[in-house]
Amino acid sequence: MKILVPVKRVVDYNVKVRVKSDNSGVELDNVKMSMNPFDEIAVEEALRLKEKGVATEVIAISIGVSQVQETIRNALAMGADSGIFVEVNETLEPLNIAKIISSIAKKENIDLMILGKQAIDDDMNATSQMVAALLNWPQATFASKIEIDDKIAKVSREVDGGIENIQVTLPAVISTDLRLNEPRYASLPNIMKAKKKPINQIKIEELKIDIKQRLDILKVEEPSKRQSGIMLKTIEELVDKLKNEAKVI
Repeated sequence: MKILVPVKRVVDYNVKVRVKSDNSGVELDNVKMSMNPFDEIAVEEALRLKEKGVATEVIAISIGVSQVQETIRNALAMGADSGIFVEVNETLEPLNIAKIISSIAKKENIDLMILGKQAIDDDMNATSQMVAALLNWPQATFASKIEIDDKIAKVSREVDGGIENIQVTLPAVISTDLRLNEPRYASLPNIMKAKKKPINQIKIEELKIDIKQRLDILKVEEPSKRQSGIMLKTIEELVDKLKNEAKVI
């Protein structure tokens, strides 16, 4: 079984995000970048399935400028077998990303796709659902546990009322939640081995798919600063503030 894992290069989660002075986007110059944390969980789960003998090959794919190959190398250092780099010099919206990934999945005869449920830079939470729709594959989102039995994937999902257990038939798309696993650290020997693992480079034109931007970013602003709180002595004062100042009751 072949597993495809899309990985995205994002601003490291430890970095304080700064908005550009012209409000056109987020400042990326001289900023530490890393693999999207949810994608790390997806890579880890794919590797565990391979270690159990369920999967035979794990392929990491990333889309973007040349620097995203570093993110693919990180996945290879964790244990992925090979990588696919789709070169694109512009920022693509989720639908276009989904078109590229689904095209690669068909080309590579993928049996299972595991994605992070969302990227921490845009929080779109849309790509996995779009990929499943384009491929007409069953999907299981926000997985907190995955078991593969022959051609059936048993997935546990955390919902408001507890745990929902579902089954999907492979090929399928699964998106990962935080509590699925704890991603491993890449050891130094594996980092060195990753340098020799193959990354297949593809230009977007080779895929012959319709790439059209439908979303325009009008303005990016930092959230307003929280106002300091005040101490009240009585319930009557609290009700008065909520009614006459906050106007929420």
